[in-house]
Amino acid sequence: MSVVINTNASATVAANNLAASNSMLQKSLNRLSSGTKIVSPADDAGGLAVSMKLSAAARRQGAVHNNIGNAVSLLQTQDGALKVSGKVLERISELKILYNDVTKSATDLANYNTEFTALSSQLTANATESFNGVALFGSSNIGSVSVVESGSTSSAVTVAARDLTSTSTGVGVISAATSLSSITVAQISTAIENVATMRATNGSEQSRLGFAAELITTNKANLEAATSRILDVDVADESTQLARFNILTQAGTSMLAQANQSAQSALKLLQ
Repeated sequence: MSVVINTNASATVAANNLAASNSMLQKSLNRLSSGTKIVSPADDAGGLAVSMKLSAAARRQGAVHNNIGNAVSLLQTQDGALKVSGKVLERISELKILYNDVTKSATDLANYNTEFTALSSQLTANATESFNGVALFGSSNIGSVSVVESGSTSSAVTVAARDLTSTSTGVGVISAATSLSSITVAQISTAIENVATMRATNGSEQSRLGFAAELITTNKANLEAATSRILDVDVADESTQLARFNILTQAGTSMLAQANQSAQSALKLLQ
């Protein structure tokens, strides 16, 4: 091999190897410090695109879960009003039987009517209940709750209408009555039965939303796990790579120094 001064091929090769090792070392340090395998899009362009879509889907799943939770809270509040309305109707039915007692004086009957008037007012008040400004009772459906992150309405849960003022449910008949003598036990029983049906429907909607929330939670966890497999760095593996490139960088630095000194052998021939 020729002994030259102007060109040091060994030093050039050593410098290239050192630059490559140092680049990998820096990349490994970046991965460990950030906790992600994809520090820049160049690391895995396709993986980055997939992870962004999965991450967005997971965030939408979280938003759907929140919406379901709010809908369940609304239904629970509605059921509370229905439960109280049922108790009011039960008391009215009791008052009606007591009102029919032949031993009661006119004053007694007036007292029963006084309580009935108060309870009727409470039924009317229950019908005006709302949740965050949304009316709980009325003639039209409250709305639909989407239970999938795509926002599709085909599988949405409809919160059905429940009307406490309608005469068709019987409750409106009771609340609009002016005295116990103007209503019958059959009418009160019909109202109680309809309120019970409303509570049963409410419960079925709560049940479905509960299962939908469970599925959303599972799907969100799976999406996060899939995103993690793409983005998150394996610390054990990457720390091994860090040690490897750290040694290569140190060795490359040492060999570059040796290569730079090798040209000095030419000076001995000139002495």
